Formats: sequence, structure tokens, C-alpha cells
Amino acid sequence: MVWPILTTVALIALAVVHFRWRHECQRARESARLEITALKAEHQRQAWQIQNQQTILFDSMIEGLLLLDETGTIQLANRAFAGIFDIPFDPRGKTILEVLRQHELPELLEKVAAENQVDGYELKLGGLHERWLQVNAAAIAGVGGQRQGTILVFHDLTRLKQLERNREEFVANVSHELRTPLSLIRGYVETLLDGAKDNPEVATKFLQTIQRNSGRLQFLIEDLLTISELESGRLKMNLQPVALQPLVEKTMEDFKTQAAGRRVTLINEVPELTALADADRFQQLLGNLVGNAIKYGRTEGHVILRARLAGDGMIEVCVRDDGPGIPADALDRVFERFYRVDKARSREQGGTGLGLSIVKHIAQGHGGKVWVQSEPGKGAAFFFTLPKEDLSA
Repeated sequence: MVWPILTTVALIALAVVHFRWRHECQRARESARLEITALKAEHQRQAWQIQNQQTILFDSMIEGLLLLDETGTIQLANRAFAGIFDIPFDPRGKTILEVLRQHELPELLEKVAAENQVDGYELKLGGLHERWLQVNAAAIAGVGGQRQGTILVFHDLTRLKQLERNREEFVANVSHELRTPLSLIRGYVETLLDGAKDNPEVATKFLQTIQRNSGRLQFLIEDLLTISELESGRLKMNLQPVALQPLVEKTMEDFKTQAAGRRVTLINEVPELTALADADRFQQLLGNLVGNAIKYGRTEGHVILRARLAGDGMIEVCVRDDGPGIPADALDRVFERFYRVDKARSREQGGTGLGLSIVKHIAQGHGGKVWVQSEPGKGAAFFFTLPKEDLSA
């Protein structure tokens, strides 16, 4: 009787031990599974964090960045790249030739495949606005030297190209503007030296022409120095509260003789407003506009000056004439350096072609803007804005 009882007890004990062992194993497996799950979650979190930081870093770059795999499929494209090429969708997973219709790109990729690295490759983008890019590209190799992809960095050179072109045009325009009066002065001086000086009537006429052209050179040089200072930012505006009405009246007084020569009536309709402005530069700006209105307006016409509060803390000033007006295709260009609507008449009147460009830069230096409205045969109205006096300061 004892052995069956002992056997039963032993079997029960074994069953209990086995159950506990299985329970502990299950607990151990569950614990291991939870640890593995936690490790995977942490790994994914770290991977996401690294990827997010990488994306933020790449998107903060001003250069366009493109990463291709060995088949030419896009793996990464940053925000600057999408902005440069106006890509409204996520280009990842597409080939570069599917995304960009630039015939130079296959040539560039072939060069990278042959040379492993290409620096300073220039790419011109057509379209409504011409753009220039500089591309640096390099092949990405694995541990065994096997090629795994290509990285391309796009630098936008458009602004530099525009500045270079502007500089070239500026030099060409200055040379052209200087050449005419200098040639006239030299020609008349040589004629005087060849004997014309012995004829008082001819000599006087020639000397008057020399004086007129030397004055034109002086105006041109002064305007060149002014616009150089304005564009470089070296010329600082001394902003002070300025009563507009008396300054406008003073400017009109300065142009009284010129206006009388063309029988032009100057009308001051500027109310009592106080602007925050550099008085000297304001008079220079206004003088350029009033002088142009007298020269290019209608003989026996009117030049009217007005001003009003324009909102946003600005005062809007207008100089209007009733002359022939400005053609529609010239309205967007009149503030360019050396641009003239009527080249022959402008030079005959003694203009340098820089007056309106100076007006634009002075207005911008005050934090304002400038624009023109005109219809052929109905005169022209030039507007600019200045900040009004801040009474709370």
C-alpha cells in the first residue's frame, strides 16, 4: 500500500515541478519577448529620430541635395531641390529623368560614372525666368568599392549671373554715356586748336558747347557716385520728422526758373503731413521727379504735387504731369539705370538716365516703394511712399 501512495505523491510532485518549470519558461519567454519588443521600439525610435534630424538638416540647406541609388532612382531629395526645380510632389522612388526633363543630366551622370566626381558643372534652366545652377556630383562606393549610388548638390547661381550681367551692362552703359560728351569736347578742342580759336564768333559757340558737355559729364559722375553709394548701402538715411509742405514748396521754388522756361505751372496740393525722412535725400528724390515732369511734360502744362496718408504707417506722395505719358511697355523699366523712354530727347534735355533709379533707391532707403501710372496722351503720375512720423516714440 505504501508504494502506490509514494508513487502517486512522486508523480504529483513531478507534475507540480513540471508545471512550475513550464510556467517559469513561459514567463522567461514572455519577458524576453517584451525586452526584444522594447529594444525594437527603441531602435525604431532612434532610427526615426536620426532620420528626422537628417531630414531637418538636409531641408535646412540652401543647396539642393539629391541622392540616387545605383539604378538612378531617387532615394532622397531635400526641400531646396524641390524648390529649385518647382517639384510639387515627393520624387522618391522615381528616376531622375522622370522627374527632371533636362537633357544635360544624362551627360552629367555619365561623367560621374567615368570620373567618380564632377565639380562646377553648369546647368541652365529655361522657362519664363532664366536660371543658372552649378552642380557638384560624386559617386558613392561601398566597402568593396562597388558603386552604390550618386550624390548631387545643386547651387543656384542665378543671382550671381544676374549681378555679373548687370555689372557688364552698367560698364557698357557708363562707357557709352561718357563717350558722347568726351568725343564732342575733344572734337571741338581740336577744331579750336586748328584755328577756329582765331574766329571769336565760332570760338564762343564751340566753347559754349564744350561747357555744356562738361556740365553733362559732371552731372553724370555725380549721379554715378550717388547711385553707387545708395546701392552699396554706404549712404545712411538721417531720418528725422520732416514737414512735407514747406519742403515741397522749397523744391518748387528751386525749379521755378526751369518751369517758367517751358511755361509750366507748378501746383502744391500737399497737406500738412509730417514724415520720418532724410530732408536732403527727400528733396533730391522730389527734385528728380519734378525736374522730369517739367522736361518731359507738356509745354504750358501743369505739374501737381499731392500727398495723403496711405495706411500701414506710410505717406504716399504723387508728382503728376499732363504730358504725353509713358508707353505701357516702358512702365516696368523706367526705374532701371540708363533706361530712357525717348533716348534722343532725354540726352537733348541733359538727362543722365540715372534720375529715376536714384528715386527708387532713396525711396527704398526710407523703407518705402516707388511706382508709376500712365496712359499715352494722359500724362504720367509718379508715386513714392515714406514712413509717417511715429508720435508714440
